[in-house]
Amino acid sequence: MDDIVRQAIAKWPNVPDCYGWLGLDARGNWYMRDDRAQAAGSFAASFSRAEADGNGAGKGSLLKHEKLVDFIQRNYEADARGQWFFQNGPQRVYVELQATPLIWRVDAAPSFAVASHAGQPARVQRCMVDEGGRVYLETDMGFGLVHTQDMTYAADAVEQGLWVPQEVLVRDLPARFGYVRSPQALQEK
Repeated sequence: MDDIVRQAIAKWPNVPDCYGWLGLDARGNWYMRDDRAQAAGSFAASFSRAEADGNGAGKGSLLKHEKLVDFIQRNYEADARGQWFFQNGPQRVYVELQATPLIWRVDAAPSFAVASHAGQPARVQRCMVDEGGRVYLETDMGFGLVHTQDMTYAADAVEQGLWVPQEVLVRDLPARFGYVRSPQALQEK
């Protein structure tokens, strides 16, 4: 976490948390979700709708400003309940997840090095595959989905016997690996 963020938390300790305004997709992209995007439906469901009818209004606006994205990624972590958030100064901005809290990038052979969507290196502990063929990695940094562009490298690591995938059901992943896909939905209960 940035020092300036720690200082802001100390100066303003009682700023209310923010829900629904930020999303992370299955490719490690960040989306700002204004009132209109939130009214269009859940973040995760907006991707399914976009595939079905071309209407992905619930996604929000893709963040492209490099310095803003870097700031978010440096100050991105989870609370004790498995809800991931961006600490924006004194305010926690809880993140809606399309898939998992971390998206893994995988290098080609021979290294098969793994790094998070934020560029942080990780060591693979286990590999999993769900009923849809998506590949996940449990690492020393946490749990996440392999980026679609790196599936060939993941397949190569499996073929070489470096990773041995265990079968999992996508619906079981949040409970098994302790993360919440929609902190906003928890607030509405």
